[in-house]
Parts: sequence; structure tokens; C-alpha cells
Amino acid sequence: MKIGVLGCASVAERLVIPAIKASGVFELAAIASRNMEKAQAWTSRFGGEPLGSYEALVEHPGIEALYIPLPTGLHAEWAARALRAGKHVIVEKSLASNLSEVTALVELARQHDRALWENFMFEHHSQMKFIRGKIEDGTIGELRCIRASFGFPPFSDPGNIRYDKALGGGALLDSGAYTVKISQLLMGPGLEVKAASLVYPSGAAVDIYGGAFLCRPDGLFSELAFGFDNYYQCSLEVWGSKGKLTAERVFTAAPGFQPRVIIEKQNERQEYTLPADNHFVNILRVFHEAIASGQFAANYEKLMEQATLLQKIYDHAHQGKN
Repeated sequence: MKIGVLGCASVAERLVIPAIKASGVFELAAIASRNMEKAQAWTSRFGGEPLGSYEALVEHPGIEALYIPLPTGLHAEWAARALRAGKHVIVEKSLASNLSEVTALVELARQHDRALWENFMFEHHSQMKFIRGKIEDGTIGELRCIRASFGFPPFSDPGNIRYDKALGGGALLDSGAYTVKISQLLMGPGLEVKAASLVYPSGAAVDIYGGAFLCRPDGLFSELAFGFDNYYQCSLEVWGSKGKLTAERVFTAAPGFQPRVIIEKQNERQEYTLPADNHFVNILRVFHEAIASGQFAANYEKLMEQATLLQKIYDHAHQGKN
């Protein structure tokens, strides 16, 4: 299946384009940039046809799917254009800047019968299968609490897109989205936001760090923390009635990296070094299989659940501040 890359973002260059080429199911057909020289430089390295505009890629008749690594604030416009043009679309997270934009994109995908995917690759790392297996087999007993943290030090470039409100910046839509997603993966649908905080230091146009408290109807809860001005954390802690499971690199286990999971019980501690995996390749294969089989409608609801929780966290954190 022929896929095109809409935009020359760092994540595409470092991780996703190599994964496309290694996937065995997609052919990299074109790379589009608003700068033709950049498109030509990238295709000279990776292959495919260089295109000097995003419009040229969206309208390309020989391409069936698009990968969009643009800033979050541009996702709604270009994903919508791609869907209207009959393309299947996989977009970097977060899918869009707010719930209304995601709702519109999902409706377009339904209307045009096209796959719409959010690139949460960590879900498809074999590490997650191991973690879920240990939870489901009762190794740590009944679940009591889930804690997820994803944050990192400030970016060296003050002009980084993550600091730009117009481009959909902010910690919630970036690192926070991962923690919301893993809560749903481990706790299931129907979560409610009980508390949230988003912090805007003096002069900041976007939230720089924050947290949230999500709760399931039966009382199981998750505590989330995220940010751009933090000591680096990329961890999951699952606390049970009989033990605790900790994953130290749950969101960013890069290709070739062997993640470590620790399970602690009374007078017992076991460390598991897991096999390396490429979750970028894995998610592309899942995306392709959904397209090939036509079984992609169920993903629409997942997109809506994620966007709804993000919106509720934002709204909860801003109550009484407007």
C-alpha cells in the first residue's frame, strides 16, 4: 500500500519513515514539504517522490494513505483535507487541538469510510502485552491504583512548537496525552475526570506542566503527571492488593532498547529485562491491517474517548479561571 508523508518533522525523519520502510506493508511513495528543496533532500535519502506542497500530496491519485507529523494545531485542517480526498490517515498525537475538532474529523472519516488513526505507538510494544499479562493473571492481585508520569526538562529552543498556542502546544496535548491513553488501556472506557491542574508559569502561553485524577465507576483510579519543565520521567506504576508493577520506559522504549519491568511483592522483588521491539513498525502494521480488512470503524470511538478526556481535563483545570 502506498503511503505519503505530509511534513518534514523530526519524528518522521528519525523514527516513522524508517519504520515505514521496514514495515513490509507500506511503500513510501512521496514526501511533501512546503520547501521543495527539503522534500528533495529527504527523498534522496529515503526514496519516494518529492512534492513541494501539502496540497500536491493530498490530491495525489496514486497514494492511498497519509502519515501526518505536523504540529497538533495543523492536524484538523490537513487530516480533514486528506479524508475528503479519500485517503486513510494516521496522525501524530494528539489527533487535534480540542474535542470539537476531533469530532469533526471522526465524522468525516465515517462519511468517507476511511481509517483514522492516532500514532500512540507505545500501545503496540510487546512490553505492554507483558504488563497486561501480569495484571490479568493476578500477579499483583486486584488493582488499587495506577500512576503514570511523563515529563522532561525544558526544550533548548524557546521557539519550539510545543510552546506555541497557535500550533496546539502545551503539555496536556503532548506528554499528558500519553498518560491519559495508558489509563484507558489499563482501566477500560468510561473514565471520569475528578480533578485536574494545568500550570501556566508567568509569561507562558501554554500549560507547561500539570496533572489529573481519573476514576472508573467502580472506584479504581489513576493519578497522572506530565510536563515540559520536569525531571525526566517516563514511568508507569500499577499498585495492587498483593504487589506493585513498575515500568521505567513505558512510553519511549525506542527500537533496540530493552525495557525493564519490576514487580515487587512482600519480601520479593523481580526484575524483567524484556526483548527490544519496534512499536513504530508495529502500529503501522496494525493500521495497514485495519485498512486491508475494512475493520477500522471501532477505532473512531477510541479517538472520541481520548479527546473527550483531554477536553474534560482542560475544562476542569480552567473552571472559574475565565
